[in-house]
Amino acid sequence: MSPEAKPEKKRWLITGCSTGIGREIAREALEAGHQVVATARKVEAVQDFVDDFGDLAIAVALDVTDRDQIVAAVAAAEAAFGGIDVLVNNAGYGYLSAVEEGEDSEIRALFDTNYFSVVDAIQAVLPGMRAQGSGHIINISSMTGLVANPPNAFYSSTKFAMEALTEALSKEVATFGIKVTAVEPGAFRTDWAKRSMHESSRPLEAYSEDVAVRKDLIKQFADHLPGDPRKVAEAVVMLTGLESPPLRLLLGHDVLKAVREKIADMTASIDEWEAVTRDVNFPAGT
Repeated sequence: MSPEAKPEKKRWLITGCSTGIGREIAREALEAGHQVVATARKVEAVQDFVDDFGDLAIAVALDVTDRDQIVAAVAAAEAAFGGIDVLVNNAGYGYLSAVEEGEDSEIRALFDTNYFSVVDAIQAVLPGMRAQGSGHIINISSMTGLVANPPNAFYSSTKFAMEALTEALSKEVATFGIKVTAVEPGAFRTDWAKRSMHESSRPLEAYSEDVAVRKDLIKQFADHLPGDPRKVAEAVVMLTGLESPPLRLLLGHDVLKAVREKIADMTASIDEWEAVTRDVNFPAGT
């Protein structure tokens, strides 16, 4: 997909391969001849990759909220393939809720899966990547990691956190030859808004005319969203062949429009309030 792309084969570890974008990334990488550790909470959900691609694939059971299982998956990759060149942090799910409706246990579980598991996986692969002087960490973020709207406040929070982690990490590990990218898909036709979606069990009438309506729209249009998950997979595989991949890659007309509008709004607000912004320091020379 790019004149920069390189054809060499790499060793991948991908989380959340049972369905959706993770499954498509695993298949795309395998079809390109890469070696892939495909993971899912139930190993039988990814066994077909081994059946279809033989020694190029291994299937590993992985609950990303269990740090010991993450360490075991990395060890399995090292035993089978000798190391990891590409980590794709894809596992995650959504949670529809107004902020006031949010349930503490659900919010913490959401962060455990969507954010803290990413930290654990990154920490598990970095020693090997530093030792070999190369690697690429790809975090599957979201449009909602750049632009937050109801009823995704808590889901967005996990992705905003991932964006910060990605940005700082990229600066920390560049000297070791390790690349880092956040991929921000817009609305894609996956199970995100269907089978895997969680929702607050204590909706409040106060939000029925706004947040609740948005919840219903998300669920109603789940089967009609514009994004093709296979295209995300193609883009991710392309990224791993680039000498200078982007820190962020937006995917979809909707995310492009939303982010450009946010940048324009932020710029206008910064300009409007610039005098106040500048009027908080001690006078020069004091």
